[in-house]
Amino acid sequence: MPKPIDAISRSRNRTWKGHLRYVHWLVDNQVYFITARVRDGFPAFAQDDAKRVFWTKFEQYAEQFGFRPWVTSLLDNHYHCLGHLKLGGHLPRFIQRLHGSVAKLLNDLLPKRIERFWRDHAGKEYFDGCIRSEKQARLAFRYTILQSRRAGNHSDWRDYPHTRVNVDLDHAVARASELGAFLDGVPCKRFEDARRSPLR
Repeated sequence: MPKPIDAISRSRNRTWKGHLRYVHWLVDNQVYFITARVRDGFPAFAQDDAKRVFWTKFEQYAEQFGFRPWVTSLLDNHYHCLGHLKLGGHLPRFIQRLHGSVAKLLNDLLPKRIERFWRDHAGKEYFDGCIRSEKQARLAFRYTILQSRRAGNHSDWRDYPHTRVNVDLDHAVARASELGAFLDGVPCKRFEDARRSPLR
């Protein structure tokens, strides 16, 4: 039986310029890939004290909302994370608290305030994706763990202190399979079937 999928969006319009609008899927017992970027790619996390703010708040709210990170990589202007979330309805509150507190604390540290702190080039605050399979989980894990190398920070992720691995990948994937925590049977293209992503 397929997992129930709930979804949220800031807009009541299902489409924009003829395409289905991006929504955040809220799925219980799900492995998620999450990423967010500082507005205009500003290097708000370039300093160690800024990175400490992120990690403190990330750990606090991940614990509070039941998000179990597998791997997280924080760069100067964005982060990527892969992990398991027990209750899908906690995703918006986890991100809201994390992003709100980090933006507030970093704006207190930075010489110039960044309005609407978390925004990518398309205006989205963050992206989340439900992982469909073991293969996709392994690819997302590898993508996240290699971020520091792609950014030119270190040739080996183990030398970069802001890539954090919290699980053994083989064990995490096996456990996720046991729990049914992959979104099997749902195409990777997010909106092939609009009936699977009702807006509320």
